[in-house]
Amino acid sequence: MRSPDPFVPSLFRVDRVRRESADTVTLGLLPIQGEIPAFRSGQFFMLYAFGIGEIPVSVSGLWGQGPLLHTVRAVGPVSQALCRLRPGDTLGVRGPYGSPWPLPQAEGGDLLLIAGGLGLAPLRSALLPALAERERYGRIALLYGARSPADLLFGEERSDWSSRDDLQVEVTVDHASPAWRGSVGVVPARISHTRFAPERTHAFVCGPEVMMRYSAAALLGAGVPPARIFLSLERNMKCAFAVCGRCQFGSTFICRDGPVFAYDRISRLLSLREL
Repeated sequence: MRSPDPFVPSLFRVDRVRRESADTVTLGLLPIQGEIPAFRSGQFFMLYAFGIGEIPVSVSGLWGQGPLLHTVRAVGPVSQALCRLRPGDTLGVRGPYGSPWPLPQAEGGDLLLIAGGLGLAPLRSALLPALAERERYGRIALLYGARSPADLLFGEERSDWSSRDDLQVEVTVDHASPAWRGSVGVVPARISHTRFAPERTHAFVCGPEVMMRYSAAALLGAGVPPARIFLSLERNMKCAFAVCGRCQFGSTFICRDGPVFAYDRISRLLSLREL
């Protein structure tokens, strides 16, 4: 049961935990009471570690018909506490919030997903429903980059995705040992290796801001219209209602107006230094 006060989190139980890398886990969450809140791919929840604080985490999907999945990297006090949770532990959950990936708009054309690092988690929530209704799209391609092979997420799933003949998967890393047989380099460079029709492509991009900037530039250079390029932005979100001002980005608020934005809406803001 959701709390009537939007600032009060609902209690969820950790149903399962899957380690993705040395510092990243996927938490499968179930509500103590009621049903899993309806959400759309690209939205986020506020996850609360009791006695420490809360952070926004995008949904990475569902585990079958449940539980709700959030993939978390341990980089600060709250995320470290969340990564220490075990099955049976409880946490607070508020949401969902924010704008989704525009999957319905992409139907009938090609779909290009570009992920950097932990950015694959929010894009996973778009890729899975697209693959479940594969006939609705033209070509689908996933471009994914990480710092090193050890930082790559969703290993078994990536193997399954790579084995499909209806999905192009391009994986690259910034640096690797000689044992690595894959690509080494930045994610935007893989766009030129990808099959898609620019004028009928929707591109969803999520990852470090510098990667998204260069990916957007490469997509524009390839002929993808700016209104068909969508970026998921990150800022320090605290309230999720656009009242605290923590996530203000120019005249927009990431928690309310984003996190997913069309590039033609925010391109000017992205060009401003230190905004």
